[in-house]
Amino acid sequence: MSRRGFLRRSIYKSPAQLRLMIEPGLAAVDALAAMRAAVGPGVTTLELDAIAEAAIRARGGEPNFMLEPGYRHTICANVNADVVHAIPTDRPLQPGDVVSLDVGAVIGGWHSDAAFTAVIPDPARPELTEANEKLSHVTEQAMWQGIARLARASHLNEVGEAVQSYVRKHSDYGVLEDYIGHGIGRSMHEDPPVFNVAVAKRGPEVKPGLVVAIEPIISAGTIDTVVQDDDWTVTIADGSMSAQWEHSVAVHEGGIWVLTAADGGAAGLAQFGITPTPIA
Repeated sequence: MSRRGFLRRSIYKSPAQLRLMIEPGLAAVDALAAMRAAVGPGVTTLELDAIAEAAIRARGGEPNFMLEPGYRHTICANVNADVVHAIPTDRPLQPGDVVSLDVGAVIGGWHSDAAFTAVIPDPARPELTEANEKLSHVTEQAMWQGIARLARASHLNEVGEAVQSYVRKHSDYGVLEDYIGHGIGRSMHEDPPVFNVAVAKRGPEVKPGLVVAIEPIISAGTIDTVVQDDDWTVTIADGSMSAQWEHSVAVHEGGIWVLTAADGGAAGLAQFGITPTPIA
């Protein structure tokens, strides 16, 4: 999301409130799984939008993106150079495409937000497929680096340091600075901002009750962007490919739990020696 527009509330949730965030997280898990199973050549992002909506409603949730004024869809579907807020269309996905699918749910007034990137292989251009897969992989691993740092951090802005450091070490990609993570709870976008780069201030204390969406957005080229005429879609200015990965993550008395991962983040965090603990 943009660095503007956060809703100010207490950034720390009570144990009872954290428990209420489990179900919307699982609704997002279902939507992500349904889209992963369906995405491929010939599928439109409008079809993926309908699939995600059905999965959320089947769990008793509502797509929270639809609550944004003027937005009528369940997902944002960012294809190739489109980085955030892209509206689903009837254009079939094609070999060589990179599509980032961003989705959220609300249940009982509590929100979730998550995203993943899918690479559509192009057998005729294996070098393009390899490049796209690397972009997605680096972005996903940068997200897990940020989540792992959150598990051990004293202050929130350590997350951005971890994300930026990983991307710089493993690529020459650009980390977008104007579109960042955020707190989440009663609203989809709350304080505190979650930066994906190192910043001067330490940020708020990491302690039980903190729930944030960590979402690095990475460009294979410039980090400069333009907003399209639909007033929603944000595109990399030089047309480079982009990728986005995102999870909503809760810090609680027992440790850390990734609300939008079916296993609480166990698979992604195992490489760091971190075992997530369910919210009691």
